[in-house]
Amino acid sequence: MPKTKKTQVTASPERRRELLQLAAEVFAAQGYNATTVRRIADEAGMLAGSLYYHFDSKESMLDEILSTFLDELWEGYDAVLAADLGPRETIEALVTESFREIDRHRPAVAIYQKESRALAAQPRFHYLTDSQQKFEQAWLGTLERGVAEGVFRADLDVRLTYRFVRDTVWVAASWYRPGGLHSPEEIARQYLSMVLDGIAVRT
Repeated sequence: MPKTKKTQVTASPERRRELLQLAAEVFAAQGYNATTVRRIADEAGMLAGSLYYHFDSKESMLDEILSTFLDELWEGYDAVLAADLGPRETIEALVTESFREIDRHRPAVAIYQKESRALAAQPRFHYLTDSQQKFEQAWLGTLERGVAEGVFRADLDVRLTYRFVRDTVWVAASWYRPGGLHSPEEIARQYLSMVLDGIAVRT
């Protein structure tokens, strides 16, 4: 009698995205270490064992959440950096792209903010360190170019400026909600106005 072939259960692309989005929300709210597979399954309305048909571990879910976010972030950033824009225009485009990514991947950004330092010590997540180094080089390089070309102030501390702009932008993931009063582009415009032009009336 022939053996019955075991059926491989796979999620549709839509269901997979739904499960990852749900897991990202839980990781962002509860923290990665405090989140159990059972908790994610409960939120999805399924048994914990059923979740393993789609993902082999919560680590795999986190890996896919973060790598998807960073792949999309770098697709946008690389396009900006390849566009041969001036230093100010590059900063404006990078900030705008950052807010678009917060809009698309808010939970992933929140996880990245909270967890990346600890996760980067694990071999599976070493790409987080690589991405952070590439990120820093892109921003610092643009700021240094702006100073050299006389677009930004000569007395600018570029590393301090980089940290300020980076933290000012990405902390928005803690309060931003898609579908709010302002689009990502409008928020970016307001942020850029404050960062590049200040908030005091010029006399």
